[in-house]
Amino acid sequence: MKLSAIAKELYPENLWEAQEIRYTKAAERFKALFDREHEMIFSAPGRSEICGNHTDHNLGKAVGASITLDILAFVAPRNDGWIRILADGFPAVEVDCSNLSPLKEEEGTSDALVKGVAFKMQEKGYQIGGFDAYTTNNVSKGSGLSSSAAFEVVITSILDQLYNGGKMDPKEMAIISQFAENVYFGKASGLLDQLSCAFGGMIAIDFKDPKAPLAEPISFDFATTGHSMVITDVHSDHADLTADYVAIKSEMQQVANAFGKDHLREVCPKEFKEKLPELKKTICERALIRASHYFRENDRVDALQKALTAQDFEGFKKIINASGNSSYRYLQNIYSDRAPTSQAISLALCISEEMLEGKGAWRVHGGGFGGTIQAFVPNDMVDTYTKEMNRVFGEDSSCVLQIRKYGPVRVD
Repeated sequence: MKLSAIAKELYPENLWEAQEIRYTKAAERFKALFDREHEMIFSAPGRSEICGNHTDHNLGKAVGASITLDILAFVAPRNDGWIRILADGFPAVEVDCSNLSPLKEEEGTSDALVKGVAFKMQEKGYQIGGFDAYTTNNVSKGSGLSSSAAFEVVITSILDQLYNGGKMDPKEMAIISQFAENVYFGKASGLLDQLSCAFGGMIAIDFKDPKAPLAEPISFDFATTGHSMVITDVHSDHADLTADYVAIKSEMQQVANAFGKDHLREVCPKEFKEKLPELKKTICERALIRASHYFRENDRVDALQKALTAQDFEGFKKIINASGNSSYRYLQNIYSDRAPTSQAISLALCISEEMLEGKGAWRVHGGGFGGTIQAFVPNDMVDTYTKEMNRVFGEDSSCVLQIRKYGPVRVD
């Protein structure tokens, strides 16, 4: 299957042939599974957090970007109100649009995400209906690139295109997707993932008003910098890390509560510093330094946006390294204190510093404790860097990414 003009804009030119093979196989699988031809093709991107590590849950600031890895959905509508989604290696999804009540036993499943999206769209006055879909996803689950957000957004986009004429804006698409993940799937995620997937390109996000976050596109062409973004999966499982993520949020909120506030965004950083001796009497030191990371990370997001707007890539790299250093030393989301000898992220950062110091940038990526690191690597070092990371963490652990300008899009 030849790529359409818009599909070619989603992938680097050197990957077009591989994508044509991927699209062809997906079309064949749809026909084999559903005994009919697909009518539409949708793509939704994964996302990369560029800056703003663990700030969104306290109404902070972040910079995110959509990436060239994506979930593809080959789709044909149904007229009986059933949504059927099949993907190789995953349980079939079957959702009746006439029965969208959440079920406790469905938490953590794709059925829950589809139900949640459909319910929220209907509640907001959008039309919903059935469809068949075959999906193929190269946004690896557990990689920190938000495969779940990509899935939520592509389902929202399909229902929007099929039954509403494609009128939904990216922000509403993200909010609906987050609802599905929070309420139906049972994961208390922030909105960074969904906004980054829904908007496309690179965006600066301010979560001060969680019901209406500000999302401002950043115009910057990474292709001109002579660097590539490289994500390395250290293959450290996220499965048992929920308590670690919850601790970051709850400890930051302990500090906010000491000021009579619900979120750190409502606390004055200067007042926080002045009251440290008093706060230390009732709040653990880790909570205090995590709060300090939060305040300074918000400032780094502002500085990073200014650097990119001014086309200052050297300044950008310094801010990325400062963000990574703060996550390591103050946020402390590099390894779990419940498994202190399991430090794959630490090792990846150590290798990156040795190879890239004075040349590139490196940081923990996303939630941390496991998953991935992010590096901005000079193009003439990409092969050397990725080979070393693959040697240590396993074949195909490193992936060279590009930022794509589209969020969810119909590509047929």
